[in-house]
Amino acid sequence: MKQNTFVPLFFLSRVNLALLVLTALLAYCPRHADASEQPNFIIIFTDDQGYGDLGCFGSETIKTPNIDRLAAEGRTYKSFYTACSVCSPSRAALLTGSYPKRVGLHQHVLFPQSNHGLNPDEYTIADHLGSQGYATACVGKWHLGHHPETLPRANGFDSYFGIPYSNDMNHPDNKGKPRLPSDTLWKDQASAITMWKTPLVQNEEIIEVPVDQRTITRRYTDRAIEFITENKEKPFFLYLPHSMPHIPLYVPEDAYDPNPANAYKCVIEHIDAEVGRIADTVRELDLAKETYIIYTSDNGPWLQFKNHGGSAGPLREGKGTTFEGGQRVPCVMWGPGRIPAGTSTDAFTSTLDLLPTIAALTGTPLPESGNTIDGFDISSTFTSDTSPRDELLFYSSHGDLQGIRKGDWKYLEKAPRKRNNPKNVSSEPQVFLFNLADDIGEQKNVKDSHPEIIARLKKRMHKVDDEITANARPVWRKQVAASK
Repeated sequence: MKQNTFVPLFFLSRVNLALLVLTALLAYCPRHADASEQPNFIIIFTDDQGYGDLGCFGSETIKTPNIDRLAAEGRTYKSFYTACSVCSPSRAALLTGSYPKRVGLHQHVLFPQSNHGLNPDEYTIADHLGSQGYATACVGKWHLGHHPETLPRANGFDSYFGIPYSNDMNHPDNKGKPRLPSDTLWKDQASAITMWKTPLVQNEEIIEVPVDQRTITRRYTDRAIEFITENKEKPFFLYLPHSMPHIPLYVPEDAYDPNPANAYKCVIEHIDAEVGRIADTVRELDLAKETYIIYTSDNGPWLQFKNHGGSAGPLREGKGTTFEGGQRVPCVMWGPGRIPAGTSTDAFTSTLDLLPTIAALTGTPLPESGNTIDGFDISSTFTSDTSPRDELLFYSSHGDLQGIRKGDWKYLEKAPRKRNNPKNVSSEPQVFLFNLADDIGEQKNVKDSHPEIIARLKKRMHKVDDEITANARPVWRKQVAASK
């Protein structure tokens, strides 16, 4: 504890007295007066966007000048992972800093008829920043439960505006969805309101059914800009999880190309334009030097939809798999004056790391009595290629433990799912070992050459998973009355 030091006032000149008073006043000013201690945070989280779907990540067909500008003024992360290859688990991990299995949301995605969701007892990025006086808003796809007890305002956000689950899901029971080819839906953009019953929610109330998905990306941006402008004088956190480019794909008329071959390109380029509007707002409000923007995706591209899905670039496979294309995603971090411009890193990082990193950047540690998390403070990677993260577990889209990356080595053990395994097919798992340092595309399975590495990784994988399983926390579940 600091001792108070008293100085007799008659020994002070008028100038020194004024300085003493000014110092005392500054000492008692609230923390949020210092923008460097309470920077703004904007997380833009796209849906099913692949590693190869940005100009700054090598795309030669999709033009993304606005995101590329963020990269040119910031830093690209080339070894950045989500915690799962499908929507709900990856979103839970980002907000809580915990593996989906630790928070009970690892067994695939939520649907309109689901009666569970993210437990409001979990400690989220919004909870942490809200406790420091931040304005917090979620604008976009939530997909962590549509019941009031699980929506954003129950999980730390001041407000919510968006679609509560995927844009290919119908209110209230997911029935009545169009069974038409994606090209057909793209050619008929009016199908957004004639064939879907996807709801738009404000806070806890459905305000539109169906929402016009042709304009939803732009409406999200409009609402995001309103929030930024309204809170320009105080610290804020904007979580903007876009519904696109998850299928079905829709864009406003001025971004539309009727050729279905260009559907995915149109959607990404429209998202890029809307990102530009947000970045321009930050610049015009003179908030750039006190704002971080993080742009990334919830998982890899949905390759089975071909021209309606994206590209994993040099990576293997895509959404729904634990190969690199399923979970290694593009990431751009922007923070003028704090993140070096025009730089790139292969530092091993993850969405799991955003919560502790944001806490570190605000100078306010996470509660010691809080829940165990699996993230690390990666703020050191702004200027270094060395990351505190050395490992990551890989779970299937249905929550089965499948592998681990430790350092440059990645081990996968893929057992056939029972329902897809005919009686005459062996149930022995497929085993893979890759050295990602020289095989980012996972083309050289070296399992036969390194049995000792496989044994070590397998042991470590199960040890970490055992701890997570033993200390897993419950999801929120709706109490359903028993039938008489």
